[in-house]
Amino acid sequence: MIDAHFHSWQLARGDYGWLTPALGPIHRDVAVTDWWAEASPHGMAAGVLVQAAPTEAETSHLLALADAHAQVLGVVGWVDWLAPDAPARIAALARHPKLKGLRPMLQDIADPDWILQPALTPCLRAMAEHGLVFDALVQPRHLPRLLALHQRHPALRVVIDHAAKPDIAHGQWQPWAEEMARLARETPWACKLSGLLTECGPAPRPDAARRWARHVLDHFGPTRVVWGSDWPVLQLASDYTPWWQETQALLAHLSPDERAAVLGGNARRLYQLPPSDNPTP
Repeated sequence: MIDAHFHSWQLARGDYGWLTPALGPIHRDVAVTDWWAEASPHGMAAGVLVQAAPTEAETSHLLALADAHAQVLGVVGWVDWLAPDAPARIAALARHPKLKGLRPMLQDIADPDWILQPALTPCLRAMAEHGLVFDALVQPRHLPRLLALHQRHPALRVVIDHAAKPDIAHGQWQPWAEEMARLARETPWACKLSGLLTECGPAPRPDAARRWARHVLDHFGPTRVVWGSDWPVLQLASDYTPWWQETQALLAHLSPDERAAVLGGNARRLYQLPPSDNPTP
C-alpha cells in the first residue's frame, strides 16, 4: 500500500508562508520518520512526498529527503512557473528519478484563471513531455477551469488533490458534485481520496466526509482514485488512524483487486513508482 500524499517540513527553512502559529497542531517540524511512525503500522509500504512551499529550494530539499529515505518513492515538487527558463528548469528537475510531479499552489492564487494564462503553456507542455504528473491543488471555483486545461493539454497527466476541497463543514454540494462528475466523465484524470476530513471543520466524526468521498468513488471509479493521508495537515481535524478506519468503510463494497488499486496500485501507475521492498527509515 502507498500513501500518495504526505508532507514533511522544517519551519526554520522559512518558505512556508501559510504555516503560521494559528495552525497550532501542525506548526512544528515534521520529519519523514514522523510520517512513517504513523503510516507503517497501517501497512503502508511507501509514500509520495508532496511540496508545501512555493520554492524550488524546497523541491531540492524534498528530493534530498527522498534520497535519504527509501520509503519515499516519489516527490511532487514546485517550479517557478513564470520564469523565462521554466521549461529548462522542469527538464532539469525531471532528471532526478524520484521527481514524479509538480504543482502550483492554485488554491492560494487569487485569480482562478491563472492556470489558463498563455505564459504557462511551455511549462505544461514540458511536464507532459517529461512524463510528470500535474497535481491540481484546487478548490471548487477552479473546476470549470480544469476542464479547459484538459482541452488545451490533453496529454498532461493530472490528479485532483483532495477532491478539490469542497466546503464540507458548510454542506457545499453543488456545483461541486456536478462539476466533479463532469471532469470524471470527460477526462482520463485521477482524483485523490485525501484531505476531506480537514474540510469538515474541527473534530469531525470519522464519517463526516463520507457522502463526498463516495461521490468521488462512484464517478472516478476504483481505477482512478488514489488514496492519501495528507498527514500531518490531517491533524487539523483528525489523525491517521480515524481516516484509515473510515477508508476501510468507504472501500468495503469493492473487490480485493479494486481496494488494492485505490490503496496503492493506482498511485504506482499514475506516478510511475518503482517497486518498494519493505523499506525502513
